[in-house]
Amino acid sequence: MIPLTSEWLAGWVMVFLRASGLLMVFPVFSAPSVPVPIRVALGALLAFLVSPMVPGGVASGMDMAGLIGLMAAEVGIGLLFGFVCRMVFYAVEMAGAIIGAEIGLSLPPSYNPLTNSQASVPGTMLNYLATMLWLVLDLHHWMLVGFQRSFALLPVGTAGLPEAVLGEVLRWAGLVFVIALQMAAPVMAVSFIISLVFAVLGRAVSQMNVFTESFAVRLFSGLVVFGLGFQLMSHQIGNYLGRLPEDVVRIAALMRVRP
Repeated sequence: MIPLTSEWLAGWVMVFLRASGLLMVFPVFSAPSVPVPIRVALGALLAFLVSPMVPGGVASGMDMAGLIGLMAAEVGIGLLFGFVCRMVFYAVEMAGAIIGAEIGLSLPPSYNPLTNSQASVPGTMLNYLATMLWLVLDLHHWMLVGFQRSFALLPVGTAGLPEAVLGEVLRWAGLVFVIALQMAAPVMAVSFIISLVFAVLGRAVSQMNVFTESFAVRLFSGLVVFGLGFQLMSHQIGNYLGRLPEDVVRIAALMRVRP
């Protein structure tokens, strides 16, 4: 039985703050369709399960300014973990926007209930695909295991922002553009070839309305390439998603600056 002492309560609050920061941006659970009370209850449950790992007296001897700083640091750690988890989803949304713009499906935008925002049709489809893979591959459970391990690698009060952590975050931010361009590259290549062909035809047949004639060809060809590459995209998304638990654990280890 867990003793309900002031030291245990202080540890529980610190775990709850880290869990709350994580759930603010955690895929699926951060969706507007998930009520805030559900997220709060899940954060409280995670804190109850993980708090026995937190040593007692984490906030003993601190003044108010130090305590507020410690609480803000725990929220920031959770937000950083959630930000890393969201990176692949940002890349997927960007790839969908590029594909939609290339084949003429960026307007009108479709409503994406997962993000409560307007997105292109390919972007919404890829977002659904990434969410489905996230759940089917059981990655939400593995991420919660990684969250638990983070308290062994990064105990409360030992976090900092060394240069290695900033470099890792910048690497992930750059990887968003790399993933998006890799996924959209086939459609971009087909769109470029079609534009080149119709530019030559426009020179040869001046009476041809190049824009009107090329729109249907670009749309049809882009949809065909997008459909043929859907399975390859799912493998690529799954591979990047599968690395996320290890990335979170690695960042937790890099953030530790105090014993």
